[in-house]
Amino acid sequence: MNRTIYQVDAFASEIFKGNPAAVCILDRWPDEARMQKIANENNLSETAFAVHSGDCFEIRWFTPQMEVELCGHATLATAHVLFNHMDHPGDKICFDSIHSGRLNVKRSGEMLTLDFPADRVEEMVIPELIVTALITPPLKGYRGKSDFMFVYTNEREIENINPDFGLLARVDGRGVIVTAPGNNVDFVSRFFAPQTGINEDPVTGSAHTTLTPYWSKVLGKSKLTARQLSSRGGELVCEDKGDRVEISGQAVTYLKGELMG
Repeated sequence: MNRTIYQVDAFASEIFKGNPAAVCILDRWPDEARMQKIANENNLSETAFAVHSGDCFEIRWFTPQMEVELCGHATLATAHVLFNHMDHPGDKICFDSIHSGRLNVKRSGEMLTLDFPADRVEEMVIPELIVTALITPPLKGYRGKSDFMFVYTNEREIENINPDFGLLARVDGRGVIVTAPGNNVDFVSRFFAPQTGINEDPVTGSAHTTLTPYWSKVLGKSKLTARQLSSRGGELVCEDKGDRVEISGQAVTYLKGELMG
């Protein structure tokens, strides 16, 4: 299967920042085992595979260990490849996910905007396992569709969290979001997912389907600025649209190569 493969830094305006994703645009679907091996070989937080289908593209995402139901940065990266390397016409691309339904991406200048379903959370009692794993106890805890979200007082607390990833890997969910009000943006966050083979994800678009409705309600505004405080860092603009969330950012191509296997 000799196909072109791209590596794109998503939610970044220059290389070596944001979240790197691999992108493979295919004529037909390979078997799942092959896609999983490719993702494992890439050793990035996600590899996206897309196949043209009617007016849209079917899309799937794999970490080095497993397929996931939704991935924001790799969808952004896939749209970037289609717009910039495959001459996709117009300024809108629709993707279909077997797990997450219709996902649209629109282009406005250098900015790409994801249109994703919103995640609604329920407040929960914070498990002792979480307190031990995160060391600094959060103020509140919530459970969403796939992730846990824990709220802290300020940005410094988020910066200083040094989790016990062995303990976090025992949490029953895709990952753990930690968040607080930001100093220069509306909110900041980090995302830990040792359960999927990613101790800390650099910039997690899908986590902002959980973060945006929460902070929109807390801050009383629908349009929000956000920063993910990983070592690479990422900048996002988010908007609460009710049952949908728009998540905007830039992307830049780092690598173009040929997939030989």
